[in-house]
Amino acid sequence: MSTLQTIHDVPVLMCPAEGEPIGGEADALDLIGNAGYQGAQWVVIPAERLDETFFRLRTRVAGDIIQKFVQYRMGIVVLGDISRHTSASSALQDFVRECNRGRQTWFLADTEELQERLKG
Repeated sequence: MSTLQTIHDVPVLMCPAEGEPIGGEADALDLIGNAGYQGAQWVVIPAERLDETFFRLRTRVAGDIIQKFVQYRMGIVVLGDISRHTSASSALQDFVRECNRGRQTWFLADTEELQERLKG
């Protein structure tokens, strides 16, 4: 069950690590709807909840999911260690770096990093 937390006055929907894999636009829309209903501005998804295809950019799964969050003006955070994916793909490394420069999609290691980002 996702829980709403407030971090530095920002409402954040925290998804649990266990549960169905998140692997497409329909899953993204469910999360966005739930987050919007609860008044969240960000959705935090543990990396292990994302389907493996998310981390293979050629599948377009990541792009499709992130695009839905952009469309609905909802921030998305992938939380956790994704080094096994980034070490296997320079394209994914570049994608993560680009996302982390913005204010909409972040790939962060842990909740401390999330708190630091939301403080800004």
